[in-house]
Amino acid sequence: MTRLILALNVEEADEARKLLELFGTRIDLYKIGIDLWVKCGPELVREFIAAGAGVFLDLKFSDIPSVVEKAVSAATELGVQMLTVHAMGGAEMMLAATRAARITAEQIGRQKPLVVAVTVLTSLDRTALTQITGFSQEVENRVLALAELAQSVGCDGVVASPREIRPLKKRCGPKFVVVTPGIRLKKEPDDDQLRFLTPQEAAQAGADYIVVGRPIYQAADPLTALEQIRAQIGR
Repeated sequence: MTRLILALNVEEADEARKLLELFGTRIDLYKIGIDLWVKCGPELVREFIAAGAGVFLDLKFSDIPSVVEKAVSAATELGVQMLTVHAMGGAEMMLAATRAARITAEQIGRQKPLVVAVTVLTSLDRTALTQITGFSQEVENRVLALAELAQSVGCDGVVASPREIRPLKKRCGPKFVVVTPGIRLKKEPDDDQLRFLTPQEAAQAGADYIVVGRPIYQAADPLTALEQIRAQIGR
């Protein structure tokens, strides 16, 4: 079953609270990213969890293993259900993250959050990837290589574009979680995500979670937009 994550790409905590009040538990997870985290910190996460909402903490941890280990432990103590690390941080860093999530959850008697690794940002294409790495490589090949590395050290899944869902499931197996941003109801001229599919297409490809933001809460009727997307993914 494909689940829905609402990306809270808003400016202020009050805007996020209004979305929580509007949508409630019809959203499976609310994504709090680095922009909202910098402004609001852990208190907003605590508020959402106290209200019964699931939180996806998308801070894309990438640092030396000991620092990431402490950060993931703190996020686990907060009670988030999912968090991200950067796969390009390397095997040791991801291993430290998965270990911290598991051990901390056991110590406090709480369910372990899903640790998912960010592979290649959906705003990047082959040209941009070549500029970063210094050699030419298909985006899909890099995504698959990073996913295999993440899986080998215990990550629960990866964040990748909808275009890579089927190859990822084939390579890493059906239980390996795939979280997919780059979801659009239709292509927009100023879209900053290059590798996208519709909610229905992503669900049919096997996505475990889709991430949607503005197409829902900036719609003329946000609740109707939400229900249309839920219908597309069979919720």
